[in-house]
Amino acid sequence: MSTTEINVPIREAGATASTKLRLGSLTALVIGSMVGSGVFSLPQNIAAGAGPLAILIGWAITAVGMLALVFVYQSLAVRRPELDAGPYAYAKAGFGPFVGFNSAWGYWISAWVGNVSYAVIVFSALSYFFPAFGDGNTWQAVLGASILLWIIHFLILAGIRQAAIVNTIVTAAKIAPVVLFVGIVAVGFKLNVWTLDFTGLGNASLGTIAAQVKSTMLVTLWVFIGIEGASVFSARAERRKDIATATVLGFFTCLALYALVSLLSLGILSQPELAALKNPSMAGVLEAVVGPWGAVLINLALVVSVVGAFLSWTLLAAEVPHVAGKDGTMPKFFGRESERGVPSTSLLITNLLVQAFLVITLFAQSTYQALFYIASTAILVPYIFSGAFAAKLAWTGESYESGERRTGALFAGVLATIYGLWLVYAAGPAYLFMCAILYAPGIIFYVWARREGNQRIFHPVEAVMAVALVAVALLAVYEMWTGAVSAL
Repeated sequence: MSTTEINVPIREAGATASTKLRLGSLTALVIGSMVGSGVFSLPQNIAAGAGPLAILIGWAITAVGMLALVFVYQSLAVRRPELDAGPYAYAKAGFGPFVGFNSAWGYWISAWVGNVSYAVIVFSALSYFFPAFGDGNTWQAVLGASILLWIIHFLILAGIRQAAIVNTIVTAAKIAPVVLFVGIVAVGFKLNVWTLDFTGLGNASLGTIAAQVKSTMLVTLWVFIGIEGASVFSARAERRKDIATATVLGFFTCLALYALVSLLSLGILSQPELAALKNPSMAGVLEAVVGPWGAVLINLALVVSVVGAFLSWTLLAAEVPHVAGKDGTMPKFFGRESERGVPSTSLLITNLLVQAFLVITLFAQSTYQALFYIASTAILVPYIFSGAFAAKLAWTGESYESGERRTGALFAGVLATIYGLWLVYAAGPAYLFMCAILYAPGIIFYVWARREGNQRIFHPVEAVMAVALVAVALLAVYEMWTGAVSAL
């Protein structure tokens, strides 16, 4: 999860011709949206719960599931071009205002919790040079992250815009070390290390193959968050069909890089050795091949990549409620702008939440991995309903020409929905409970927005959904209070 540093104004999505995005820019947006901190920690994150066989199976499932989601966004960009702002607009159009609101709310949660994880991983990387930062959750790291957060906040308020040259530099800083890593590790790859305990069953703590595969799911999801990047900025595309092409190109590029990083690392260090690495674990793997300079390279590359991503995802995290506030999905105050066109209110609320969670990481000793699990789980709602909306359109024939074939689109939509539901199961109760606690307060803001628009608050099914959400959140609070479940 990351984002590309691209010169996209924050004002209304109806961009002028000079700000329209061509295929190259949209492809960079998709790749940049996915390549961030996740890939730098992939070797340890994957190996912590699985052996080589389960990792191969996990990547295969992820490839199929995410490809289905790619086809979903490809289809929706063409079928419903009037729906801008990506996943939450699809959920709202297909399943009503309450589902649409929760998709926007979930996407926002995922974005700002993801920013907390960025802050943690930046200072975890810097601890290679300054040990006091520890795993990114010491008081020194939290203080440093807080300073970085508010520097970015005031830079955005000042109207800072990233130029195309900055985008090129930062994107190169992300991709070049990863490509170099893959090349070096491929040369140093040892088949006898890779096949050592190939099934992972020699390590009782990993469990069965099925349990190992399940443990990889949220990790592989995390590194693909951002696949919808071109759809989110669909209103800025010069040609709507480029959204689909950019999404497919970005997906296959990142899939190849991610799978190679995680699988080749298992030919350098054994599963237990990888699982014990400090993040960013790519640094430890490269150091094992070329010596200390490899660790220095990866840690510096990560800091450059994530600081840039931190800035851009702060913009994105603020823009989601901002756009939702302007179209009535969320309360109107989220839609307020400064004189410079910056979504000042949603930016402030977003960064106050990031700050609060940074403090929580200090007292709960939360790790980067725990935070990205929460962010990954939170984004499943918009992903699931995007797939379901594509399936619904194909089933009913809405937006299709008479006689036009719909089987492929229906299959992709159903498969993407099933994949999302499988990930909900794979997340386990701890992270689902944490997400319920984060989702439930959104009902207050939904009611607020509906009253502002003088609209009916709940339809019967929506009322049942709201009650169920509150009940699960209360149960989660009870379980965490009694210590039965812990998410952080």
